[in-house]
Amino acid sequence: MPRLFTALEIPAEVAAALTPHRGGLSGARWIDPPDYHITLRFLGDVDRRTANDVDAFLGDIQSYPFEVTLDALGTFGGDKPRAVYARVQPTPRLTELQADLERLMRRLGLPAEGRKFVPHVTLARLRDTSPLDVAHFLSLHPIVRPISFTARRLALMSSRDSVGGGPYVLEAAYPLGPSYPNRPMRGDHQRR
Repeated sequence: MPRLFTALEIPAEVAAALTPHRGGLSGARWIDPPDYHITLRFLGDVDRRTANDVDAFLGDIQSYPFEVTLDALGTFGGDKPRAVYARVQPTPRLTELQADLERLMRRLGLPAEGRKFVPHVTLARLRDTSPLDVAHFLSLHPIVRPISFTARRLALMSSRDSVGGGPYVLEAAYPLGPSYPNRPMRGDHQRR
């Protein structure tokens, strides 16, 4: 069974802009830049039939390209830090896309996502890392200027259960916007 999630891919030039923030933190397992992404909805281990249904549903997503901005580094885990990430500024378009995905997955019978959506790019997974070391690392690694890019497609990705942090496999991609062949404009399906 594939372990699936939906995501926005990070362009190579954005990944390259994040690479100076790698290294120098004890207990960190750094994610390879080609595996950077913004998880929108984790699906988990699903059977082939469900994976095919997800693929069909994602082909009908009605969204348009939108700007994504990374503006700071942060950490998850508080007193027991477990990850360092680049924060993604929440925007209405990003929030709407994620909410649409949540509704679609619930319609397919998948359980509700248990965590609040916090858009981010995981840079490292942490193990036995001191909160003081993480705070020091973050103080040395500010994102001086926000890093922006245009999200032009939604990705369905898979990972291996036993290995968090990649490598990830792009299973399918779904262009955002009506300017692609065979993509109706929003509302066109209602007029047919």
